[in-house]
Parts: sequence; structure tokens; C-alpha cells
Amino acid sequence: MRRPVSSTSILGDVGTVFHVSVAIVALFVLAAAIAPATVERVAQAVLHATAENVGWMYLLVMTGFVFFVLFLGLSRIGTIRLGAPDERPEFSFQSWLAMIFSGGMGVGLVFWGVAEPIMHFNAPPIGSGLPRTAEAAQSGMLYAFFHWGLHQWATFALVGLALAYVRFRHKSHGLISETFRPLLGTRVDGGWGKAIDVLTVVSTVFGVATTLGLGALQINSGVSQLTGIPYGFPAQLVILAVIGILFTLSAMTPLDRGVRLLSNANMMLAAALLCSVLLFGPTSFIFGVFTQTLGEYLGNVIQMSLVTSPYSDGAWVEQWTMFYWAWGLSWAPFVGSFIARISRGRTIREFVLGVMIVPVALSMLWFSTFGGAAIQFEIFANAGIADAVATEVPAGLYALLDQLPASGVLTVASIALVGMFLVTSADSATFVLGMFTSKGVLNPTRAVRVLWGSLQMVLVVVLLLAGGLESLRTVSIIAAFPFMLLMILLAVSLYRDLSQEIAARDEKARLLEQRIERLLLRESERQKAEKAEAEVHPTVPENGRSDEAPDERNGSASP
Repeated sequence: MRRPVSSTSILGDVGTVFHVSVAIVALFVLAAAIAPATVERVAQAVLHATAENVGWMYLLVMTGFVFFVLFLGLSRIGTIRLGAPDERPEFSFQSWLAMIFSGGMGVGLVFWGVAEPIMHFNAPPIGSGLPRTAEAAQSGMLYAFFHWGLHQWATFALVGLALAYVRFRHKSHGLISETFRPLLGTRVDGGWGKAIDVLTVVSTVFGVATTLGLGALQINSGVSQLTGIPYGFPAQLVILAVIGILFTLSAMTPLDRGVRLLSNANMMLAAALLCSVLLFGPTSFIFGVFTQTLGEYLGNVIQMSLVTSPYSDGAWVEQWTMFYWAWGLSWAPFVGSFIARISRGRTIREFVLGVMIVPVALSMLWFSTFGGAAIQFEIFANAGIADAVATEVPAGLYALLDQLPASGVLTVASIALVGMFLVTSADSATFVLGMFTSKGVLNPTRAVRVLWGSLQMVLVVVLLLAGGLESLRTVSIIAAFPFMLLMILLAVSLYRDLSQEIAARDEKARLLEQRIERLLLRESERQKAEKAEAEVHPTVPENGRSDEAPDERNGSASP
């Protein structure tokens, strides 16, 4: 008689975190499906309350993360290896960087590469001059660099570093709650730890849903241009269904095959598209934009990091900087966990520099190429890109590609790139969500991954139905705020943990030095005794008297 298959055997070792997280996401999906207008209205009210009362905290905290992560990488702490002292990295440097970039903000770069600079060109940031002028163009590029620069990747690096440290150094579970053990102690194993993990899962689900929604909008815009299919919710629903099928197929393969191969393919296709725009576009203008904007970014990054516009009631900071920081925070558990999973064997310094420098530089080059080329065609050739973005945000990319040779091929390539990025992101996200809700196992069951992928897709559908791009922005900011508070405590806990290891290493070195000094002292004393013995004349008897010495008892010499 065959035994019935239980949910435990299908899902694996899941527990309270899994059930509570699934229930919260499912309840939100149900509410948004039944009353999308009400959910959108409540979310907007919460968003404005958050922006008005604690918006400044996003800016201070994110800037603090940048300095904190760089300090960890450049200080003595950077020599600590994420694994055994002699352990080698699991993946090659090239594959490691490709997976970081693909699992990081690949979809966002394609979506915003043209859209953000042109949107700032149409409606300049605070105090940046008049619309569609050279000043607006330069400020648009500067803020694109800023929003996709050090701040975004500092959050990913912080979470990834904390998880990699406890997982590969302490041989602990790969859960966010485990990083709080230096602060909470054994309470991590109880309700506090489960609450932390549930909050992490919910924040991750909404952050990834935002990215999947943006990707669906981008693909829809490209397909609409190629085929004439209307840009709207029905087409986006079909696109999400196709992405869901592809991601499910990818989820059936191991991490070192599925995500790694997709990530490498993403990087090759992204590099081909980037080089095409560089070669066929205004190459000299692009590198000029890159050089000037990089200089302005490095010179103004601290000032830009703390702009809150308290003297005006404008919502620019809320709509842009706060959205990006919140989006990055909501993505941090997913991206950080994925980066941690693939970074075993690397030192903290290598980890920080790899995550903070290389992706940031590539992002800046991407925006200089696509955003810079779009601005050049718009200013000097009146290409209509600004109007295209004003009408339909993701259409800017295809309006730019129309100005280049073989635009049809490039459009197809860009659609394929976004689709591959979406599959990689969904696959990576479900892998991480599976780890979080399966008690930190490194290889969650396929059933858990498919379940989380399906929930994410349904969530994207209801968010697009509720309000499209605006709804995606709103939910990201709201879901990220509680996790930002958790990340502050996470940074404190990580520093305490690392400081204890450095102190233990220093104490071990001190004890070793003392032992060596004692050994050297004993060796020195032994050598001194041997030297003294060697300097004594061999004819001298052991009692120190010589046969030819004068008779001291008689006070005279022998006759």
C-alpha cells in the first residue's frame, strides 16, 4: 500500500516563517484583487505620511550604509575570509560579477537607462533650471548616476556581507535573523527571529514584484512597437505568464547551471547591446558625458545624498530619491542573499570592492551610453525621444534605438535582454525566498520555489491592475521602511560580530608572540650557557682548581 504524499515531503522543512509569510502576501493579493482602488488609496496615504514624517531617515541611513560598508572593506576587517581561512572562491571572478549584475539591477538599468535622464530632462530636479535645456540634461545625468551609484549597492553589500559571514564563517543558517544573534542572543531562535524573517520575506516579495512589473512594462512597450499590439494590461498579463513559465523551467535546474548560465548569457547580450549603441551612436559625446558626470558625481555625492527640500512642498525627492532608496532596501534581502550564496571563499575586502565598485562603474557606463545618446539625439537632432517618454515611460529605449542602424534587430535584442533579466531575477528571488522560508537551507525544494514564483507573479498582476507604475513605486517605499530599521540593527550586530573576531585574532597573535618570545628566551639562555662553557679552558678541572696553582694554604709556592 502506497503512503500518501504529505505537504512536508513536497515542500521540505518549512515552518512558521513560511506559513505566515505566504498568508500575508496572499491576503494582500486578495484585497488588491477585490478592491484595487481602495488598496491604492490607502497605500498613497501611507506613502505620503511616511515621506513627510520620516523621509529624511531614508537619506541619512542610506548615506551611513555607504560609509559603513566601505569602512569594513578598507579596514583590517577586510582581511577576514567568508569561509575557512584557506578556502577558495566557488565561482570564477567573471561569473561572480555576472551573477551579481544580473541578479542585481539588470532589469532596472534597461528600464531606466533612457527613461530617467529624459524624464529629468523634461521635468528637471529641484533647482536645476528650465525643462529641455542643457542644464536639465546635465542634472538628469547626474541624478541618474546618483540613484544608481554607491548608495544602491551599499545596501546589497551590507545584507550580503552579513549573511555570508554567518553562513560561511559561523556555519550557521542563511537567515537574516541569524545576523542578529550578537544582539539578541538565543531570542533569535524564538519569536523575535521569526518576526525578523517574516518581515524580510514580505519586503523581498514586494521589491522583486516591482522589478518584474517594470520589466513587463518594458517588454510590452517593445512588442507594441514591433507588432502594433496595444500597450496595456492584457498584453502585460500575457508577458508575465510567459515569464512565469520560463522561470519555472529555470528553477528546475541547479543554481550552478540555471542562474549561472542565464547570468553569463545576460552579460554577453547586455555587452553586445551596449557596444552597439557606443559604436553606432555619438561615441565621443557619450564618453564626454561619462567623464563630466563622473566628476560632478564624485564632487557632489554627499550634498546630493542629504537633499530633502524642506523649504518647498515639492514631491520630487519622494518620487525619485526615496523611491530608489526604498526599492533598493526592499531588494536588499534578495540581492544580498543571492550575492552571499555565490561569494563563499572571498575576503570581505574583495567582496566589498567587487560589489561596490564594478557594478557601480558598469551602471554609470550604461547610463552614459543610453541616456547620453538619447539626450544628444534629442538636443541636436530633435528625435522626439522626450515626447515618447512623456507619453509612455518605457518607450524611450526604443525611440533611441530607432536612431541607430539595424534598429529592428537592436529592439528585438533589448526585448530578449529584458526577458532574460526577468527570468534570472525571478529564479534568483524564488531561490532566496525558498531559503528564507525553509529554515535557511542552501537548496530549497523546487515546490517551494515554484510556489513563491507564482505568488510573485500574481502580486505583480494585481499591482499593475491597481495603478501600474505608480502603484509599484508606492508599495516599494511602504514595504521598505520597516526593513530599513532592521538594517540599522543588522549593521550594529555585524560590526560587533566582526570586532569580536578581530579582537580574538589579536589576542591569539599576542599569545603566539609571547610563546615565541619565551621560546627565544630559553634558546638564548641555552646558547649563552653553551658559549660560557666553550670559553672555559679545557685543562681547568671541574672544581675550578689547577694542579699548577700556588699552595694557598701555605701562602707560598712549592720549592
